[in-house]
This record gives sequence, C-alpha cells and structure tokens, in this order.
Amino acid sequence: MDLLEKFGYCPVCGSSHFAKNSAKSKKCSNCGFEYFMNPASAVVAIITNDRGELLVERRKCEPAKGTLDLPGGFADVLETAEESVAREVEEETGLKVTEARYLFSLPNVYRFSGLDVQTLDMFFACKVEDCSVLKAGDDAAECFWVAPEDIHTEQFGLRSVRQGLYQYLGK
Repeated sequence: MDLLEKFGYCPVCGSSHFAKNSAKSKKCSNCGFEYFMNPASAVVAIITNDRGELLVERRKCEPAKGTLDLPGGFADVLETAEESVAREVEEETGLKVTEARYLFSLPNVYRFSGLDVQTLDMFFACKVEDCSVLKAGDDAAECFWVAPEDIHTEQFGLRSVRQGLYQYLGK
C-alpha cells in the first residue's frame, strides 16, 4: 500500500481536505500545507576480510526473514550516513567500523508493517577494526564470510541488496 494513502487528515490543521496534489505529495486545501513523500535514508555495508571474503548475514526478522543480507539499516535522525553504517554494523555484527567509503546508491521499496516504504539505500565499503569479534546481534540471525565467487544474489531477500551486490561484484 502507498504510504500517502494512509494520510487522511492534514497533520497541521486536522482537516479532511488533505488530497493528492502530485504523485509524491498531498496538499491541504484548508491551510495550504503540502506533504511530500520523500525516501527514507538507509545504509548498506560491504565488508571484506583479509581473505577477500564478504560479510553476509541471515535476516532474523521480516521482511525477507531467513534470506541473506548485508549489514545495514535505516539512518537515525541527526545522524550522518557514515555514522549510520557504523552503528548498524556494530549492532548487527559486533564489529567496529574504522572507515566507511561511499560507493553508490540505489532506490528501494521496503515492505514494513504492511506498508511500502520508499528508501534510498547508500552502499559503503567498510573497513573494520577486528574481524575475529564477529557475533550476530540485533536483527541478524547469523553472520558469516563468503567468497565472492560463492555469492548467489538470488539468495538475498532485498531487491536493492541483490542489485548492489550485482553491481559491486560485476556479475
């Protein structure tokens, strides 16, 4: 379901005269407030170890529970993308990011609580302090290392992560 459809009343004045103004906005004919549906910021970490293997997770929660994923998640308010990727990596893997280098971004639709959340997923090549302390946490059921030639993008549950791996690995 389109998230804009869920907003029936103007968040400023409470009027029910809050109607679609464009493909990405609703406008209140009572007070003039216009709300734009912009994407949520999300981050994805591409981490390799000394053997060139890629860090992969198995998703513990929906959406795509049980499928493979890369560490990442939504940016918090007042947090840079680099801070977000470092926080998400630590929460999900226990690893401390020492460097996060921006690679590219991809648009995505993330199905959450029955709603389609539009996201802009930013991919980072990350270096970490100590790979030996790897431990699954937060919404990662398990974490493990996979050789690039053994990565099968169809096993990854989120479209943008599949696309990002395809782009990163040059498949």
